[in-house]
This record gives sequence, structure tokens and C-alpha cells, in this order.
Amino acid sequence: MITSWTAAGLDAWGEKLGRVLTAHDVEPATWTFAELGRAATAAQYLNAIDQLHAFTRRMADWWTGGFDLLVTPTLGEPPPKLGELVPPADNPLAGLARSLGLIPFTAQFNITGQPAMSLPLHWNAAGLPIGVQFIAAYGREDILLRIAAQLEAAQPWAHRRPSVHA
Repeated sequence: MITSWTAAGLDAWGEKLGRVLTAHDVEPATWTFAELGRAATAAQYLNAIDQLHAFTRRMADWWTGGFDLLVTPTLGEPPPKLGELVPPADNPLAGLARSLGLIPFTAQFNITGQPAMSLPLHWNAAGLPIGVQFIAAYGREDILLRIAAQLEAAQPWAHRRPSVHA
């Protein structure tokens, strides 16, 4: 689905620009994704949507067990150094493969559309924030906003900045 969306997105931008986008217009990984998306059949795409919908229903059903929040780390490992995710020219998807280890706790909520947020509740020795992710049931953004306000009041973070920041 992501590769098909990437292809459709590049096509849409091409229409807005009045020309067909080429590999020279985007990063190599984006172009590779688009090419994979263009190679997918309609049947494969529809099967992926069916699987996504089934997964989303299972995720929604989890909340019927009486849970208000799910708490996880934001990342699966410490943040990578700048440039570490840049793929070599001969393997444009290497950066993606490397980044998957970083996001074992976030992708499923991006996919299902559940409300989730990451709060900087700890800092490592280098001064980098360590995120804690909070997930709520569908339509329960109010719970996330309340918990964020309470945690920020208890442990303010707005004044904290890593030594390198934008």
C-alpha cells in the first residue's frame, strides 16, 4: 500500500507541476518505492487493503477490554547518528530497512489511525530526549491531551534542548 501511495503521490505532484516526474526529481528510495507501487496489481492492492482493515478492527477490539491507554517506548533503540539512515547509492532501500528497527512501536498506530503521541519524558547522557508513546482508543484524543498536560506539569520539558537542535 505504501508503495502504491508513493506512486500515486508522485503522479499527483507531476500533474500539479504539469510534467511527469522522473527519478531525478526525488530521492532514490522514493523512486524505488514508486516503481514497486506501479508494479503492484489491483488485486494485490485490494488484498492489502483487506488485510489492513482486518488489522484495524483487531486493534479497535483491543480497547473493549477496558483499557484507557497503551504506553510504549517511542523508538526501539537509541536515535541514530545524523546520516546513519542515508542509503548507499547501490541499495536505495537500505535506509528503510535500517529504520524499521527504530519504529516497532509506532508504525501500527500510523497504519490504523489510532490517536497516539510521544512525550519527551527522559533524556540520555548526550542530552537527547527519550520519548514515551501513549496510545488511546479511536476518538479518545482527549485522554492523550489530559495525560500530556498532567505529565508536562509534573516534569516540564519545554525549556530542554539538546546541544544540537533546530
